[in-house]
Amino acid sequence: MLINGEWLESSTGATTSIVDPSNNEPVADVPRGSKQEARAAVEAAHEALASPEWRDMDSAKRGRILTKLSTLVRENMDEMARLETLSQGKTLRESKGDVAWAARAFEYFAGLADKIEGETIPVPPKRLDYTLKEPLGVTVHIVPWNYPIAIAARSWAPALAAGNTVVVKPSETTPLTALKLGELSVKAGVPKGVVNVVTGSGAEVGSALVSDRKVDGIIFTGSSETGRQVMEAAAKNVTHVLLELGGKNPHIVFPDADLGRAVRYVKDGIFTNAGQMCWAGSRAFIHESVYDGFVKDLVAKTKTMRLGPGMEESSEMGPVVSRSRQETILGYVKDGIQEGAKLMCGGNQPAEPRLRSGNFVEPTIFEEVTGEMKIGCEEIFGPVLSITKFRTTDEVVSMANETEYGLYAGVWTKDLKTAHDMASRLQAGVVTINEFLITFPSTPFGGYKESGIGHENGIETLRHYTRTKNVSVNLN
Repeated sequence: MLINGEWLESSTGATTSIVDPSNNEPVADVPRGSKQEARAAVEAAHEALASPEWRDMDSAKRGRILTKLSTLVRENMDEMARLETLSQGKTLRESKGDVAWAARAFEYFAGLADKIEGETIPVPPKRLDYTLKEPLGVTVHIVPWNYPIAIAARSWAPALAAGNTVVVKPSETTPLTALKLGELSVKAGVPKGVVNVVTGSGAEVGSALVSDRKVDGIIFTGSSETGRQVMEAAAKNVTHVLLELGGKNPHIVFPDADLGRAVRYVKDGIFTNAGQMCWAGSRAFIHESVYDGFVKDLVAKTKTMRLGPGMEESSEMGPVVSRSRQETILGYVKDGIQEGAKLMCGGNQPAEPRLRSGNFVEPTIFEEVTGEMKIGCEEIFGPVLSITKFRTTDEVVSMANETEYGLYAGVWTKDLKTAHDMASRLQAGVVTINEFLITFPSTPFGGYKESGIGHENGIETLRHYTRTKNVSVNLN
């Protein structure tokens, strides 16, 4: 663990074994932190926030440090991608994409570090009124296991750009890239205590961090259920929260769409990262006039997907992260069958003997799914797609919006009027037109309803990492 510029073991001596999801064999041991390490990390961040070395650092210099960190991430891409794949299970190609995205995030926010500005406000004569944008303070970042490096970077970068200090708690199953990012932060010139990485369980370390009175902001990505618990803990100290939570995201395919392109993106939108994504396109609504051909093509392409360990170049989809996740996903498949949905492909562990020791789930497609079915309304967080036929625009808008979530949606049409109409009517924080699974460090990302509070990415997110001070001067 990285606390106050030093690499430490747990005070209890306990460790956690990190396993490869493709075979459940151990790949590393990391310290299992306790409440003591959580308190120490927050205290280090609190002291660093007030230290002249960081507090008085020129914003342009902060930007140069972030630029250096971006360069170091790129230089270490192969190692970081390997660590990501070994602990999380996704394909090496996907991991390299995540590391590249992380590097770009640091680069983007490096450019914003000296552009965080207040404003002068018109007031009655003989007065001057202006605002200052100050760092929020000590920020805690609870990072999930599905995108360990990308999600760490997307909050780590703006927090530092705005002059905050950082305590990162990666998932206990996938902490390796966060630890490496901590190492690279030190090499880039981040002063001691400004970045801290504490490994351990959510129940002990995570709970201690979000309950600490010296924490000024909590950035959490995870399930809606856990997000509510974070909000409850934060409310006791009136701590600012930024939450990115669950999703049950729809594709809507109109008959005038480029159907070949839509098939590819619908497939990738649910089977990338084995479907373990808050923004996965887990529901597909297909217009009745093109439904049969679309589903036939989609199922055929899905059946040819190659499952395998993420480290193998030929693998198109890796395992899910754990045996318990595998069991949960297969449980949803059984529920879907029992509730009357039609299983079109997948739905089992793969038959290939060499994959049986891993946490693999076949890419799975159901049709004839309704919003009342568990697979139609609950976030499965696995490679399971639900397909439903629609006739009218009003009908599909109603079906798409009936979920408790509102994170992401994809619309497939060549008609500009239809595209803009759907973008305004869908209850989602992000709507994509003729593409899917796309976001940039510069574009806001956040959800409606139970999908979260606030936005990551872009200039928009800096509102969550700064606080506004108003200064009023009487000139008489």
